[in-house]
Amino acid sequence: MEWLNELAAWAWARHHNELSWYIRPLFLLPFAYFSYRRSGWGIAVTLVALATSMAWFPAPEHPAPGAIEFLAAEREYLLGEWTLAKIAVALLVPVMLGGLAAALWQRSLIWALVAINGGGLSKIVWSFVVSDTAGAMQLFYPAAAGLVVVNAVVLFMWRRRRVAHVVPSAHAGSTG
Repeated sequence: MEWLNELAAWAWARHHNELSWYIRPLFLLPFAYFSYRRSGWGIAVTLVALATSMAWFPAPEHPAPGAIEFLAAEREYLLGEWTLAKIAVALLVPVMLGGLAAALWQRSLIWALVAINGGGLSKIVWSFVVSDTAGAMQLFYPAAAGLVVVNAVVLFMWRRRRVAHVVPSAHAGSTG
């Protein structure tokens, strides 16, 4: 069991590297792609990558004070007593991901955007509830940037897909 504690400490130190905070929201892009393509394997691989991504970057020599504060608050929250309310909040993550997968599986852009933005905004609000302002703001910037990028890419790809399907049918009746 000692090796598990060492592994957790090793990963937690790397989680202080804010680069991992910026890439985590971007995992919604392959998740959305594989959901749209109805690929269970792709979804599963993306979820494994998301779960391990906090340890991909080296531990920073001097973590930002806001990062230290936020992660300390997050750790205290996660290791504290689990109430029914805390369980309900924790279930928002799989509900959001399940909602996103279902929306894209069914080709619903509106519900996909509701899931993406609802999940991202919930994470931001949650960070202000569990942490002080400095810690929450440390998370706000990567979360907000991730939401902007993910929304832009999803909307761009959706529009591109729609234009690709409309243009050939518009010329189907022309003779030349």
